[in-house]
Amino acid sequence: MSNEYILQMKEVVKQFPGVLALDKVDLNVKPAEVMAIIGENGAGKSTLMKIISGAFTADTGQVILDGQVIPSSMKPKDRLDIGIAIIYQELNYLDDMTIAENLFMGRTLTKGPLNIVDYKGMFEGSKKLLKEFNMDYSPRTLMRDLSVAEKQMVEILRAVSKDVKVLIMDEPTSSLNEVETKKLFEFIVDLREKGVSILYISHKLEEVFELADRVQVMRDGKNVGVRELLETNTNELVTLMVGREIEDMYPKEYNEIGETVLSVENLSCHFAKDISFEVRRGEVLGLFGLIGSGRVEAMEGLLGIKGLDSGEITLEGKKIRIKNPIEAKEFGIGYIPSDRKNEGLVLVNTVKNNLTVTVLNEVSTGGVLSAKKENNYCDTWIGKLGIKTPSRNTEIDSLSGGNQQKVVIAKWLLTSPKVLIMNDPTRGIDVGAKVEIYKVMEELCKAGISIIMVSSELPETMGITDRMVIFADGRIVGEIDRSDYNQKDILHLAVGGND
Repeated sequence: MSNEYILQMKEVVKQFPGVLALDKVDLNVKPAEVMAIIGENGAGKSTLMKIISGAFTADTGQVILDGQVIPSSMKPKDRLDIGIAIIYQELNYLDDMTIAENLFMGRTLTKGPLNIVDYKGMFEGSKKLLKEFNMDYSPRTLMRDLSVAEKQMVEILRAVSKDVKVLIMDEPTSSLNEVETKKLFEFIVDLREKGVSILYISHKLEEVFELADRVQVMRDGKNVGVRELLETNTNELVTLMVGREIEDMYPKEYNEIGETVLSVENLSCHFAKDISFEVRRGEVLGLFGLIGSGRVEAMEGLLGIKGLDSGEITLEGKKIRIKNPIEAKEFGIGYIPSDRKNEGLVLVNTVKNNLTVTVLNEVSTGGVLSAKKENNYCDTWIGKLGIKTPSRNTEIDSLSGGNQQKVVIAKWLLTSPKVLIMNDPTRGIDVGAKVEIYKVMEELCKAGISIIMVSSELPETMGITDRMVIFADGRIVGEIDRSDYNQKDILHLAVGGND
């Protein structure tokens, strides 16, 4: 077998009930390269990575590391021992333990006949490792005192400390700001220079072009193309991912904007101070700002998630006070969180149960659920939003991210909201699914629903909103109509520019 590649997959097949997740997939990764894996949700990327790491077992096919076939029965821990590590989107660390203890998690050093924990040995080993990768932290620092990016780097260090040959990274920048992302990229480049091969899964094509050497595109469980990044472009990759050209990424249409539905005056909540804005009927209002700008905190204050220090909220001409999100729903304000898996869905439950959870009173009589009513509600909205699912009784964790997001939207539409607050509504979903979500938003506006879209993605916010309020340092620093959108001016405000 050729030594040109450090990792190979040959005709790998994986089938789940009713779904062919991988269909004779090949993969070839060179030593010391960053290989990006892209594709729509449901394309097979995660299944591919889990088979390499040992979390899943392939039905047929081979995984080969450094010329040696890996037994399909080999577990993740054993694969880590031979040089394959994976960093999942949901990090695995212990907040109340030190960097050193986290670095040696699962392989704690001991000494003496009584196997006493060798803290000195772990601290010395950690200090050496941190120095090698230019991380200026004490091994005794608690994990809770680190940023998300720094915690992620500690997790990567834990992997590379085992002489890793191939490091798999699944959406590593999903929770990072621009500064943290840049630091992570420098770290990845350092790993590549030390001879580590990186498999990098991302929905952000700009990251792929900045970081990767080559890219493999997945669609419907198949490998549909491998490209050198210097020899391709965004349009080609998007076309490969979705199987068609997307001519209009942001399907924004002219809608008649009506009267003010919701207004907020001088709202203060924790970091957000003196926030005032209004949203009108049929309008998409963008609340844009960098991570930590205060836009999310303002919404948490409005919805009663966090205590409101001061301010007035007026809905359809009447002053209201919202104590919690349940009261917000009763007033006609829905909220779609950015973290759909932890805050928007019950992953171990079905599509039907997730979709109808907001209208249990309407689908029950005397406290007893009506299966007929539930099924009717569910089937109606599966059809309206084009939710792709084998059935209404399918466990929602098996759906793609885009379809999960549609379920979150549908469950709030069942409540007939007047205002729908959408926090990073397309986070972690693919290009094709994003366009579908944008089209849903357009249809909601035509139906007279007001949308507040909270986002740190500027191209998206400019593409889909009618008006934008810009946040920085916990305050509103500007308001711009769609006709006056200018990326440079908006970013200047968002980073705190005053001139």
